[in-house]
Amino acid sequence: MLPKAAEGHVVQLDGKESEAIAAVPRWSFITVSYNSADALKTYWGSATIPAGAEWIVVDNSSSDATVSIAESLGARVIRLEVNLGFGAANNIGMNQSRGEFIAFVNPDVTVDFSTLPALERVVQSLGGVIGPQLINPDGSLQPNGRGIATLPSKIRNRLKSETGTSGYQRTAEPGEQIAVDWLIGAAVIATRQTFDKFGAWDDHFFVYYEDSDLGMRAWKHGVPVHVLGDVRWIHGWARETTSFNVDAWKRELTSMAKFYSRYPALLGPIRMARWAHPYSNPTTRAANGEQFEGTISNRNESAA
Repeated sequence: MLPKAAEGHVVQLDGKESEAIAAVPRWSFITVSYNSADALKTYWGSATIPAGAEWIVVDNSSSDATVSIAESLGARVIRLEVNLGFGAANNIGMNQSRGEFIAFVNPDVTVDFSTLPALERVVQSLGGVIGPQLINPDGSLQPNGRGIATLPSKIRNRLKSETGTSGYQRTAEPGEQIAVDWLIGAAVIATRQTFDKFGAWDDHFFVYYEDSDLGMRAWKHGVPVHVLGDVRWIHGWARETTSFNVDAWKRELTSMAKFYSRYPALLGPIRMARWAHPYSNPTTRAANGEQFEGTISNRNESAA
């Protein structure tokens, strides 16, 4: 269902109408762009979209060459009149997509399309939301899995990273399927049916914290969230608030206020957060082999 905030803002669906009714793809890759021309050239420039897949770019009213570059690289572009934000644009893309498997992928991510069969097997066996283990361009692990998003955890994370399988930042080694509270929004994958269970992205968040919220809602609806160590995609990761950017910090603080007003128990320590949101304890639930709507999370015991 198209988010109400986005109704009436879709200007044009580029491409011939005959292409829109072509054979239904198995995979839909959805990318939200905003002045992302350079990122698309760098991370998608050498990509060849495989048969059985579609790539949809939802452009948030870019002023650079994003649209023309995306089209030249094989994307079907949805142009928006105004910048509706990350979550709303992702939902528009999903509503216009046709695949059974949905992958929300940022402009600065390089997809390894050869890993799709492995992703399908894991998505179908776990029945939840999956993130590939992201890596930096130099090949080092990037912690795209996260623990519960308490405010103290986030503050500590900004001051000192805690990477591993039990800290706030979490990574998965080959052979591991690590249960996490949420995934950073750069690469988030599930079946269409799974996203429909909890509503995918909440467009009340313009940008920032929408990925934390997605994880909270997924677990609340019995949908597990995992990082898959056997699948690795490159992510450039250029976060605006790692430096002093007034507008970016305003957007982050606005989303932070919305998030913690929705989950006030997360303002305190982890113990209080787990008590208030017992469904959001993936480490315990997955390690115990708890069932999630007919499937079992098989998180590697070494990461428990």
